[in-house]
Amino acid sequence: MQTINTHYWEAQGRRIVGRKAGLTAKAVQVQLGVDQPDFGALFDDMQVADGGRLDPARTLQPKAEAEIAFVLGADLPDPGTTIEQVAAAVASVHAAIEIVDSRIADWKITFADTVADNGSSAFFVLADAGLALEGLDLEGAAMEMLINGAVVSTGIGAAALGNPLNAAAWLAQTLAGRGEPLKAGDILLAGALGPMVALTPGDHVVASIAGIGTTSFTYGGR
Repeated sequence: MQTINTHYWEAQGRRIVGRKAGLTAKAVQVQLGVDQPDFGALFDDMQVADGGRLDPARTLQPKAEAEIAFVLGADLPDPGTTIEQVAAAVASVHAAIEIVDSRIADWKITFADTVADNGSSAFFVLADAGLALEGLDLEGAAMEMLINGAVVSTGIGAAALGNPLNAAAWLAQTLAGRGEPLKAGDILLAGALGPMVALTPGDHVVASIAGIGTTSFTYGGR
């Protein structure tokens, strides 16, 4: 179903600019009774500017989660892609926020529901400023997400399959095996570092990831 929808949206003129890995936290996998992550497509019209605004009318029941993102500088066509190959292909590392959403009432979803619904991915924010991968502590990077100045979610880089590069390698392997390999310029969201938090119109959301950067957006308002 996700593939059918993705091809339909591409035919309507939407352009894929990257992919997201989801269900990378073991606790969430256990909750849904699955033993692997899932993925979704990132389209150009899903990107919210760093420090920008998201119109609540474009959402249903959104939640925000802070993530580490990669921008690739090289293609990853090998179904056996290693973590080392991913690391060599990373052009920059960014703080990011994913705005997840669901067409299923009250988020009462199964694994099949979230896969079919583009991995529950609706929008994303990517920090304008990125860093080279070399020397960064991705596993130990502490995350703090604030809404209207109050801390609402905390976590660490290791929440994403032990290391966000593990999530990126899984994504690269999976997509290459499907004949849809990741390419230079693609944005990769490597999975939530802490609990997702429901949004209310007027919320100002800031995600800070130690040693990597900060990004923000406002849900509605002016």
